[in-house]
Amino acid sequence: MILATIEVNAPVHKHSVIWLHGLGADGSDFVPMVSELNLPNELGVRFIFPHAPVQAITMNQGYQMRAWFDIYEMSLSAEIDELGISNSVKQVEHLIAQETAKGISTSEIILAGFSQGAVIALTTGLTHAKKLGGIIALSGYLPLAEKVIINSSEANKDIPIFIAHGTDDNVLPYALGKNTYVALENAGYPVDWHSYVMNHSVCSQEIQDIKKWLQDIYAKTKG
Repeated sequence: MILATIEVNAPVHKHSVIWLHGLGADGSDFVPMVSELNLPNELGVRFIFPHAPVQAITMNQGYQMRAWFDIYEMSLSAEIDELGISNSVKQVEHLIAQETAKGISTSEIILAGFSQGAVIALTTGLTHAKKLGGIIALSGYLPLAEKVIINSSEANKDIPIFIAHGTDDNVLPYALGKNTYVALENAGYPVDWHSYVMNHSVCSQEIQDIKKWLQDIYAKTKG
């Protein structure tokens, strides 16, 4: 399946950010983020916001909604939908390939995601065969972190990672984000960890921190 996307183009296309929404949302959810980030035009950042496929979610009595993978129940011991995650990783890799076909190096592509989208951004970014520019993981976590890290790509052993989580998150507990940060840092990844007094959402300070991080990352690539 080829994912439908919403795309926000820059006057000059130098870099790409593929941004994945959370459970039950769609690609339009983070489109306003582009104007809120207010990145300089000369940076040339194109944003791609894909729509996750519609599927039945077990936790929600089989209700059909957009999701990157199934959720069986809300507990730390719940079974993980590894096949669903794997399928979504493949779909994001196709989006990466579409950007490289436009002449953008993989090293100029950043994967970003919120909640479920953060799971896929992290999993794809750590395992992608070619070097990527970075990962932004907001209010999410890395299921099966040990397995993903063991199977991570040599090309992305030093990929910059921005992880942020709300201390009052009532959907995905703060500890999930913090534990993901610790696991990645212990594995040697360069991780920028940020916590904010908020629930399962995004706050204005977080947006400013993402803006600075993006500018720093893309300044280093000199794309």
